[in-house]
Amino acid sequence: MIAGLTLLGTPASWAQQKPLKGQLVGAWTLVSVEVTPKGGTKRSGLGGPNPKGVLILDASGRYANVFGRPDRPKFKPTANLRADTPAAEFGEAARAFAANFGTWSVNEADKTLIRKYELALIPNNDNNETKASISLAKGELKLVQVSAAGTTTEVVYRRAK
Repeated sequence: MIAGLTLLGTPASWAQQKPLKGQLVGAWTLVSVEVTPKGGTKRSGLGGPNPKGVLILDASGRYANVFGRPDRPKFKPTANLRADTPAAEFGEAARAFAANFGTWSVNEADKTLIRKYELALIPNNDNNETKASISLAKGELKLVQVSAAGTTTEVVYRRAK
């Protein structure tokens, strides 16, 4: 009987045996965004050197992703910020912020995360699909995506507690 129980392994080993999609489900907080243009030098991406954000991947295949620079200038107080703030100020705030939501899936064979944007802050991304390679270790999720122009974007998240 003891030998049979030993073969089942420990609860920690059961978690490691979950499919990749199952390991990704949950909330993740943003750690860093780094961008390397083709033939260029790595630098901080959108959100600057200390970005804040969250990626939520639910078990039904829906996701939400929001992040940006925490030091964006505040708008002047008005009765209706959205209507009264000049377009140029809104534009500057939007350049330091990203938001999108939609559906997600995983290609287990090549370890890629596929996100289909339903809606995004940048309308050109609506209904687009992105693929990023996945690395998952010690509670950190790293997504690496290479654009058609050859720019590599590396985003690191930590599992939210």
